[in-house]
Amino acid sequence: MDRSSVHALLFDLDGVITRTATLHAAAWRRLLDDFLGRWGAENGREFEPFAVPGDYLRHIDGKRRYDGVDAFLRSRAVQLPWGEPADSPAAMTVCGVGNAKNRYFAELLQQQGVDVYDDAVVLIRAARRRGLKLAVVSASENCRDILQRVGLLDQFDVIVSGVEAAQLGLAGKPAPDTFLRAAELLGVAPANAVVLEDAISGVQAGRAGHFGLVVGVDRNTGADLTTGGADVVCADLGTLL
Repeated sequence: MDRSSVHALLFDLDGVITRTATLHAAAWRRLLDDFLGRWGAENGREFEPFAVPGDYLRHIDGKRRYDGVDAFLRSRAVQLPWGEPADSPAAMTVCGVGNAKNRYFAELLQQQGVDVYDDAVVLIRAARRRGLKLAVVSASENCRDILQRVGLLDQFDVIVSGVEAAQLGLAGKPAPDTFLRAAELLGVAPANAVVLEDAISGVQAGRAGHFGLVVGVDRNTGADLTTGGADVVCADLGTLL
C-alpha cells in the first residue's frame, strides 16, 4: 500500500493501544473456571479448566462478549439459551454469563488500572500531526471509559465499540461490519484505510472488509496473525512511521 493512499488508521483497543487484554483474559478465566465447575457438578461431567492463551485466542479474543461466551461454551458442548442483555449475572444464559464477565473485568480494572503501549501512543500522535483520520474499533463496551482513563479519547475522530455495534445491530469480528462502519463515519474508503489488530478475529475482519492494509500487532500472545489474514506483522508500531 503506497503511503500517499493512506487516509486513515483504524485501531483495535485491547492489546493494540492498551494492555487491557491481560485483564480481559484474567476475567474470562475466573468466570469460566467457576462456570465449568458448577456446570460439571450439576451435570455429572468433568471439564478441563479454561486455558490462556489457547481457549482465549481460539474462541474469545477480539469478539463481542456474548459471542465469545457462546463460542467457548459450544466448544465444550455446553449450550445455553441466549437470553437478554438485561439478564442478571447469575442467569444461566449466554447474556447472563457475559454480564458476569463484565462485572469481573470492572473489578480488575478498578484494582489494577490501565497501561498503554508506548509505541501505539507514538503512532497515534504522529498520525494526528500528519492529518490522518483515526478510529478505534473495539468489541469492548468499556472502550470510551478506558480511552478516557488513559487520556486518549480526544485523539480519535470516530469510536465504534461494542455499545455502538449493539445499537446498530452490527455483526462482531471476524465480520467486517464494525470496521466498515468506522470507515464510513470517517468518510474514507476501506482501500484507503489501515487496520491494526492483535487478534485473529480482528485481522480476519480487516481482510474480509478489503481494507488497504491489515497490520497484525504482535504482543507475544501466540496468535498466528499472518495465517489469520494480516498483510504484515510487527511487534513495534513505531516501525510503521
